[in-house]
Amino acid sequence: MGRVAVVGATGCVGRQICPAFARRGHEVLAIARHPARHIASYRFLPLDIAALEPEETARTLQAERVDVVVNAAGRWGPTEAEMVHSHGGLVERLVAAMDLLPGRPRVVHLGSVHEYGPVPAGTLIDESIAPNPSNAYARTKLAGSTAVLDATRAGRMDGVVLRAVNIYGPHPPQETFLAALLRKLHGATSGGVIEVSIAPARRDFVDVRDVAEAVVKAAAAPVVGRVVNIGRGEAMEMHELVTLLFSAAGLPLDMLKVRDEQVPNRGGGGDWTRADIRLAAELLGWRPEISPWESVRAMWDAFTY
Repeated sequence: MGRVAVVGATGCVGRQICPAFARRGHEVLAIARHPARHIASYRFLPLDIAALEPEETARTLQAERVDVVVNAAGRWGPTEAEMVHSHGGLVERLVAAMDLLPGRPRVVHLGSVHEYGPVPAGTLIDESIAPNPSNAYARTKLAGSTAVLDATRAGRMDGVVLRAVNIYGPHPPQETFLAALLRKLHGATSGGVIEVSIAPARRDFVDVRDVAEAVVKAAAAPVVGRVVNIGRGEAMEMHELVTLLFSAAGLPLDMLKVRDEQVPNRGGGGDWTRADIRLAAELLGWRPEISPWESVRAMWDAFTY
């Protein structure tokens, strides 16, 4: 494996994937619509893969001598049309570009555990569960994963799909619950009360840096046409996660006023997620290494407005 192209390199996950490959001596080509300071040390191409014709993408990847393509692009869009463009449309064009390259390029696609849809509490979500997405985000993520799997099984490329659980750690996306809570805690004043609405839910969270390590391992593993879950394999109470973040911020818990209420899960995964991660250990040699406290502490330390 030589040069690795990371699509969505400026995002929460992509910015961790780039250094994970670089630490192992690989050349990294960062691809995103706009540059960002945190990836300035890598060769950068300002491309919108979802808007480019596949022929142009293929010419670019061939000219750059890319051996592996990682798709870490994606976003929470305000409309389904935007998510169709960012998830399904982008992947379909990327797959079409792979068809035009010589050989069978290696593709690692980052999917989502939310593609499975809501499951009963206590379920250990393994890769045999048939996807049943419940909202636009999950449906469009599944469309992207399906495009990669179909093309791989048809022999058009060498692909693998990693379905990651909820991601935390440094630099969470600004539109997420955790980023909103970080902003609220940074603005806290001594003696004040911080009200937080928390769903009575238990969800699996994995550190973004552990996800990046899984991507690196998947790029080199002899695993083709498979879905592999990436998570901690634990269902954490949302109240516990909020408490950890208060501790990381150095705030006393008596400042926390919790309101238990049904808060919509934007990913569409319901009130319970716990991924079965045994296949990741078996096929990729991957296990999560970073503890919840380390993840939350890093999230707080790295936060900027």
